[in-house]
Amino acid sequence: MNFTRWSARFPGTQRRAAARTEHAAAQAKRGEGAVPAARGGRADPGTERAAPADGKPADPTVSGIGTGTGTVTGTGTGGGSGTDTGIGSGSGSTTAQRTGVLAAVPSLDELSVREVLGRLPALVALVHGPEHRVAYVNDAYTAGFGARTPGAPAHEALPELGELGLLPLLDQVQRSGKPRTAKNRTAPGGAHSYTVTCTPVDFPKASTKTDTDAGSEAEAHHTGVLIHLADVTDHAEAVERLRASERRQREAAVTLQRSLLPQELEQPDDLRVAATYQPGGTEAAVGGDWYDVITLGAGRTALVIGDVMGRGVRAAAVMGQLRTAVRAYARLDLPPHEVLQLLDGLAAEIDASQIATCVYAVHDPNEGLLAYASAGHLPILVRDEDGTVRRAADPTGPPLGTGGWLHTSGTIALGPGSTAVLYTDGLVERRGEDIDEGVAALERALSGAQGTPAVICDRLMRALGVDADHDDDVAVMVLQQPARTGADAELFHNAALELLGGIEAAPRARAFAQGVLASWRFPVELCDLGVLAASELVANSLQHGTPPMRLRLRRTDRRLIIEVTDGDDHLPRRRRAEPGDETGRGISIVATIASSWGSRRTPGGGKAVWCEFALPDK
Repeated sequence: MNFTRWSARFPGTQRRAAARTEHAAAQAKRGEGAVPAARGGRADPGTERAAPADGKPADPTVSGIGTGTGTVTGTGTGGGSGTDTGIGSGSGSTTAQRTGVLAAVPSLDELSVREVLGRLPALVALVHGPEHRVAYVNDAYTAGFGARTPGAPAHEALPELGELGLLPLLDQVQRSGKPRTAKNRTAPGGAHSYTVTCTPVDFPKASTKTDTDAGSEAEAHHTGVLIHLADVTDHAEAVERLRASERRQREAAVTLQRSLLPQELEQPDDLRVAATYQPGGTEAAVGGDWYDVITLGAGRTALVIGDVMGRGVRAAAVMGQLRTAVRAYARLDLPPHEVLQLLDGLAAEIDASQIATCVYAVHDPNEGLLAYASAGHLPILVRDEDGTVRRAADPTGPPLGTGGWLHTSGTIALGPGSTAVLYTDGLVERRGEDIDEGVAALERALSGAQGTPAVICDRLMRALGVDADHDDDVAVMVLQQPARTGADAELFHNAALELLGGIEAAPRARAFAQGVLASWRFPVELCDLGVLAASELVANSLQHGTPPMRLRLRRTDRRLIIEVTDGDDHLPRRRRAEPGDETGRGISIVATIASSWGSRRTPGGGKAVWCEFALPDK
């Protein structure tokens, strides 16, 4: 089908035709201006390139043809007449115009230095000679500090430079011939701050003759200093506001950090414990170092120290959540590695981007051991009574929050007279040094540290160079198992009885408890309560537990502890017995008469059920 006769009626075709008509009209209108309107009006290329017969360059103002440097104008498409018209290509006209613009740029030699300096918004002063005599100050300087007398020394005519501490800088610049910059110098009164740049300049040499010696010539000093003071008051105020904001944030983080740490450490019967926390210097943000001491009952104590990676309030908040969780998990009286396993999952839930290191240890005075588990933390150090320092060996797992790792527990002996140190990496880590070197330095410091745990904390901090400007947070905890002698030893006793199966086990346990408590010179009422509690715990173990079974009595300076262990790992619970029940009241009786009671699983399998009685004050 032929669409030729219908194509003019299509909307798109009509719009294109109208556009071509408008474009042609615009081109014709522009042809009346200074630039040729149509390419068809160009002269013959051969004529455009031809040179005059006399061999001289063609005058662009006469011919108006070619690629000359003059301005090419035209009144039509065919040709031009006179010096004001001509024919040329688009490129020739553009080149000519560009060359004319470049020729109009003034030379730097034509600029007046005084006019340039006078119009600068910055304060400018020019001094010369060894006394820095005033040669020039611009209007901005006069407006800022007042008019100045030319020729006077700077220390007299420009006292503000002395108050800004710039006079020694002028001497330095003049001697060295190198520019110097002093940043954020506060003007007198503190209203403005300036960044000052001092640049050496050379004056023209001049010769003068004096009346007293007409034949001699003295060459005037021709070196000086150009002083440029840029007002940076807004910048200085912004910096000060930023610093004030950082100080407030740091104070808030430190306050939060200290409020989340224990305000007063629990003091176990069998241990002496002290801890210290030192935040980083003013240039360092507060981290997430923390520690805690938790009494577990039956004379056992949990000790924990950790470090949350990161800085500021967020790290302190994560630390607070972990510390609270540790106290909750510790009440379950779980082995150290199981506590870390629970913490690992919690740390990942709190913030997967922030990991933490931690060591959790449990001291058992009956065994003389410190059971521990470590999640990426530095090793515990133990100093024996003879001064020998030992490191707690593996196992050490990855930091908390990484997941996918089964932590394990280890043990290290902590006998009478021993001292153990738990610490964070801020104590031993230094830039440019291997962290093992820091741990070795701590071992050397610990081997010679004597005194109470608080004294040892201070000595270790000083020995490792930790002060108020330290660049990292530091937490240190020191615990001692005293070597008790003399009258103090009479307050701490242990007694144990292996329970054999059979109906005679309960009477033997009661008789043993009665004799031991009487020998410890307890009041009659306390002896009776202790015997009743021992009888009920032994009866419960005989009925629900399995061999081997043991009754242990322990006395400290503050409490009486009764504990029964057996081979069954099922933990008892307190329940309400009905009036007609013949059993189920043993644990309720113990919980009623004792100050506290509890149960836990033992590492080798089985369980321990214990109760405590507070000793009357003397």
